[in-house]
Amino acid sequence: MIPVIALVGRPNVGKSTLFNRLTKSRDAIVDDQPGVTRDRLYGRGKMGDKPFLVVDTGGLESEQSQFGAMVRQQVEQVLEEAQVVVFLVDGKDGLVPQDREIGEQLRQSGREVQVAVNKSEGEESELAVSEFQELGLGSPSAVSALRGDGIAEMLEQALAGFDVEQEYVDILVPRVALVGRPNVGKSTLTNKLVGEYRVIVSEIPGTTRDSVRVPLRFEEQDYLLVDTAGVRRKSRVDLAVEKFSVIKTLQAIEDSHVVLLVLDASSEIGAQDATIAGMVQDLGRSMVVVVNKWDRLEGRQRRKIKDELEIKLPFLPDPEILFVSALHGSNLAEIMPAAQRAYESAMAELSTSSLNRTLATAIAQTPPPMRNDRPVKLKFAHQAGKNPPVVVIHGNQAEKLPDAYLRYLSKFFAKTYRLTGTRIRIIPRSGENPFKRLRPTKTQFKKRTGRRRKI
Repeated sequence: MIPVIALVGRPNVGKSTLFNRLTKSRDAIVDDQPGVTRDRLYGRGKMGDKPFLVVDTGGLESEQSQFGAMVRQQVEQVLEEAQVVVFLVDGKDGLVPQDREIGEQLRQSGREVQVAVNKSEGEESELAVSEFQELGLGSPSAVSALRGDGIAEMLEQALAGFDVEQEYVDILVPRVALVGRPNVGKSTLTNKLVGEYRVIVSEIPGTTRDSVRVPLRFEEQDYLLVDTAGVRRKSRVDLAVEKFSVIKTLQAIEDSHVVLLVLDASSEIGAQDATIAGMVQDLGRSMVVVVNKWDRLEGRQRRKIKDELEIKLPFLPDPEILFVSALHGSNLAEIMPAAQRAYESAMAELSTSSLNRTLATAIAQTPPPMRNDRPVKLKFAHQAGKNPPVVVIHGNQAEKLPDAYLRYLSKFFAKTYRLTGTRIRIIPRSGENPFKRLRPTKTQFKKRTGRRRKI
């Protein structure tokens, strides 16, 4: 079994920096402002041939704060999952009463604890850790999460005694990102789908700041749900932390296979919803539209929302639209099957022969427009990528095709192959069929064979 390492400590001691160092990523937001991490983040690391999972948790605060109780509940849950706890303290601040309080809680948890004294660069190791010996949690390690000093030694000590398989295969699972405006119910929906309280839920917009990854198994298929921060209009994004959250939402969309666009049925479909949907389309990801809080509406209001979907989101590539209530669990059983269908559409394999038959049918129904008083002849198509499916079409003056005709071809291919929520990306290329074996010229024939080609 792969060991799970949990990073705990008070706010602003460097847990997110250490998480990024261990996972060799930038998944956790790093900021000087305390309390940036509120949910727990999962990542994968490796030391030599030993893989491990690492969990970043919110900072434990002794004083009662708005999110203090929620963060404490999250940490208590992660302690149940972890085999090793890395208790991160700040070497520059020294041992403070809050560290003693957290240390006492960790002793009572019964978990193996490794104390890591962060920000100890430039100091002798023994001097940096001496003050923290009185925690009574074993021999502390002097580390620098920013520079990487002492990390290997700390990991070696933390993972000692674990029998980890030499070979570990990272299985690629479908990644499903939940995106939308703040406070539309993304975190509630994530918790309901997983079946446990994994993401902090609050009526205050902006509670989720990181993109939180949560594993899910549905009908013998593994998925990775990614709960993202709500995307606000630029005029309402003041804090640098929230600007990073928007960036991380975009990264989560780009890294996903399927996007669940979560809308709030209790408010109108606005320009910001259309903007987020446009971002998903620009990045080429398959989409399922999830209209949440549907139970709050009556008949006339429901008809109004359905009309707004058609009017304000007409550019979407025929996604499945689900009307649900994350709070009460209505119609949630439809979400993952729809996500699976969208995933299969994103990863569809289209044979070359079938593509060319479909291309011929599309041209017969609607020929390409003339360019410079000359006909555009499309001759050959083949698939060049997935997520989204990419189709390259070769022909004379193909690169001069107008965008409207490329959209027509994209929709025609998607309809023919019954792809849901997925737009096929068409790349026109001028020139002959690149896979056609060309007959050599007279000069080429003579150079290859030493003989003249008979005519």
